[in-house]
Amino acid sequence: MPVALLKELGAPPRLKALVEGESMFNDGTAVVATLSQIVPWLRQFPYTLMLVLTGMGLAVLDIRFFTPSPALILWIFLPPLLFEAAWNLNWKDLRRDLVPIAFYVTIGVGITIVGIALPLMQWSGITLPVALLIGACLAATDPVSVSALLKELGAPPRLKALVEGESMFNDGTAVVAFSLMLGIALGTDRFDAQDLLVNFLTVVSVGLLVGLLMGFGISYLTQRFDLPLVEQSLTLVSAYSAYLVAEKLGGSGVIATVATGLILGNFGSRIGMNPRTRVAVSEFWEFVAFFANSILFLLIGAQFRLDLFGSDLLLLGLAFAAVLVMRAIVIYGLTFLNNWLTQSDIDLPTQTMLWWSGLRGGVALALALSVPESLPERRAVLVAVFGVVFLTTLLQGSTAKPVLEALKLIEPSPLRDRYLELISRQAALSRVLEYLQQPASKAGVEPEIHQAKEAEVRHQLALLQDESSKLCQQDPDLLEIGEQQLQRDLFAIEMTTYTEFVRSGRLNQELPGLLDPIHAHIADETQSKPSDLKPQETA
Repeated sequence: MPVALLKELGAPPRLKALVEGESMFNDGTAVVATLSQIVPWLRQFPYTLMLVLTGMGLAVLDIRFFTPSPALILWIFLPPLLFEAAWNLNWKDLRRDLVPIAFYVTIGVGITIVGIALPLMQWSGITLPVALLIGACLAATDPVSVSALLKELGAPPRLKALVEGESMFNDGTAVVAFSLMLGIALGTDRFDAQDLLVNFLTVVSVGLLVGLLMGFGISYLTQRFDLPLVEQSLTLVSAYSAYLVAEKLGGSGVIATVATGLILGNFGSRIGMNPRTRVAVSEFWEFVAFFANSILFLLIGAQFRLDLFGSDLLLLGLAFAAVLVMRAIVIYGLTFLNNWLTQSDIDLPTQTMLWWSGLRGGVALALALSVPESLPERRAVLVAVFGVVFLTTLLQGSTAKPVLEALKLIEPSPLRDRYLELISRQAALSRVLEYLQQPASKAGVEPEIHQAKEAEVRHQLALLQDESSKLCQQDPDLLEIGEQQLQRDLFAIEMTTYTEFVRSGRLNQELPGLLDPIHAHIADETQSKPSDLKPQETA
């Protein structure tokens, strides 16, 4: 029986829970993806790693679903994954580090391709064009499991912006580089630096233009009406449309989808959607990304073949070592250049985590699978790419959390966790008390019962306030958390008001926030500078 019908008819909660539970667990992918939440000790591992291992186990038992085609990954899975990441990426965090990200996805991709190709050609005996083709396949990073871990553990926003920003944009440059290298390897094209540059700029420009038009166009449409399901559907249509249209026009579908997601997530959703719709759309895309990643990583594991890797261990080892070494050269070298040119201090722990988060995934596999059978050395491409994807997912994905902790980018704090829980409960109960003080809450309720409920809420609030005060006495730094939360709440109220004024016609466009937490933080630092000076310097 459909769950929607049970809900509509007011069926018992237990019946609905049984039906929904059976429906969910009928899907083997959902079972694997939720295992880490059911078994406590499995929570140490990213769920994407569990899916890969499950797929490998099925492959060893010769239980295979199907071989994912390049079109399936690039045209079905990739657009929603890119859109969801761009939708949730804060433009202010990304804008701060656009220069290093631009270095990583342009110069870094070129260095990676050449750095992987040279040792493969030198020691594995494959030709230079095929070695460059392997390098192009492995140039795109896919830190899905690391990104989920960063979000779950509360890693610094700048680290998340760097990891996700690089991943989104280097997909586009890697795909462009692959298409050029494939033509050279097949003998249909020749290397010409001028043509290469013109082709690259054309592909990027067309993709960016399509993304801008699609993003602002959908933003305009969502501003005309208030229909949550329609607005949610429009975001889904825009994710695929931007990709397909850009590819049809000879541009980068990846860049088009990323640009569309950034505009809708940071602009369109704020001027064209009310807060409730914005939350619903965000939750919808979180589910879509989770579902797509679950299937994709299960299929990645299912492609494991012992016979494919058994006789080519040298090639696989060389490719994996080259990926790690070139990743280190790109991150540490280009970050040093960025820090010198822009005076932007990306510290050493952050650089190290960026290096270790350079996993390879679905895009690399899709590119390798798209190599035609007519290429004599296609097997070498598959061995190198599939092997590196498995090894980076297993090794780097499973050790991401210990590396984060060793670098002190996340520090477990029971006091902080408890304090966050307390202030969240205080905020929730304050809203309950605010509702109880409204006349509507007294309708149909005995005055004595209403007063008792209000007294109970006030008592709970007093207990929470007392406990949070004691925690602040133990760790005065906790007070800063409350101050930051207040600043974010004030900014959210300010921006929501501007959105309402735009929708009602009192404003032509949304105003920049005066209470922006980032600007407030900078202002606080500016005001504190004179007090840090020595007396003679102040004089």
